[in-house]
Amino acid sequence: MMFNREELIEATGAKNLVGSVKSEIFKISTDTRTLQKGDIYLPLKGQNFDGEKFIDNALNAGAVGYFTTSGIVKDNAELVLNVDNTLDAYLNLAKYYRKKVNPLTVAITGSSGKTTTKEMVYSVLSQKFKTQKTFSNHNNEIGFCQTVLGMEPDTQALIVEMGMRGLGEIELISTHLEPDMAIITNSGSAHVGRLGSLDNIAIAKCEIVSGLKPDGFFTAKNQEIIKKHLNFGGTKVYYSLDDVKILEKALSYSKFEYKGEVYELNVDGDYNIENSLSAIEIGLNAGLTTEQIKAGLLSYKPIEKRWEVENIGRIKIINDSYNANPESMKASVKTFVELYEKPVVVLGNMGELGENEVLYHQQVGKYLAELNKSVKYLVVGDLGKEIGTELEKTGSEVHYFANNNDTADWITKNITDGETLFLKASRSMKFEEIIDNIKNKRGINQ
Repeated sequence: MMFNREELIEATGAKNLVGSVKSEIFKISTDTRTLQKGDIYLPLKGQNFDGEKFIDNALNAGAVGYFTTSGIVKDNAELVLNVDNTLDAYLNLAKYYRKKVNPLTVAITGSSGKTTTKEMVYSVLSQKFKTQKTFSNHNNEIGFCQTVLGMEPDTQALIVEMGMRGLGEIELISTHLEPDMAIITNSGSAHVGRLGSLDNIAIAKCEIVSGLKPDGFFTAKNQEIIKKHLNFGGTKVYYSLDDVKILEKALSYSKFEYKGEVYELNVDGDYNIENSLSAIEIGLNAGLTTEQIKAGLLSYKPIEKRWEVENIGRIKIINDSYNANPESMKASVKTFVELYEKPVVVLGNMGELGENEVLYHQQVGKYLAELNKSVKYLVVGDLGKEIGTELEKTGSEVHYFANNNDTADWITKNITDGETLFLKASRSMKFEEIIDNIKNKRGINQ
């Protein structure tokens, strides 16, 4: 992505304080550590940082100019552009460039499954289009700008994942993206501690249609709470597992029928099948053939820390601890205990659940207790203990741990051949420490 001076001014509404060159084109950099000679530095600001303090660093690193909100002009700058807000300028540059490239655009959000769904949609659309997607889970407004401005000029499809910390954030991204299609994977209890209620969560998720084109396409899990708060008059398709006939389930494999067509995934889990339904609907709406969609889904591979399988000596571990909320924890544990003999489930705290966090953990425990299968449960942390307490009420084997090191020590001493471990907790629990500690106790180099 490169802009000339006039494009920078047109996109951001900046006042040109220094510089009159019209023909030269520039790249935008927001980080002095990666800035390259000839770039224009755009200093972002936050609660704990002010990028404008590093303008001199940027110029010394080779920047030829910069954006500023202060009107300060440095003698060694060839181009200085004054704006009211540098984040707004960044967002408007992304919007300008998106319109210039004009790819088919897909917006994705949800309480859980949005990153997996993004990867599935990417696998599908890539069968027909040159496609750009949000990197990893960089799904805030900064990640949005990086994703859009990272497009090659010949990009044909753009997939943007949208996360949120509060009301208005998804709306901000959606109105700058102006997507052709949008997905809400689900609306659940994740971040209820921030939003205050399940209705507020749904309202925040439904902001994704704020920028959706009036003749665009919307698809979502069939939930009444989404329908209640959605304000979109275009084409809508709702889906659920009730629309699916599951034909085969095995380790790292699923086969199912949806709307008269048979699809396959090289992953297991009902929730993965459900996530793939939105990718199918997007593919159909984008003009792909069913054969292209089938090939795309079959090529999908889970990303890091989502159902990662690792063998440490005789211990087999499945690490799904990138994130957790009540819905994803129930779904993933259910899949694990259905597919594996001698399952051992390691569960920890789920974060950002607000004043009812104890209740949500207890509800997970009650749900898992109803699966009626012999499972060893290891629970870590004060909230994890609430899950274990409910499991014990129905006779489940439960072991309690205060920290990851004690958990790893018990696993090393007590896990027997044929048992498989499944790790699930919020990212803040740092469950990768359990794996690292097991390796250390076994003298395995990392």
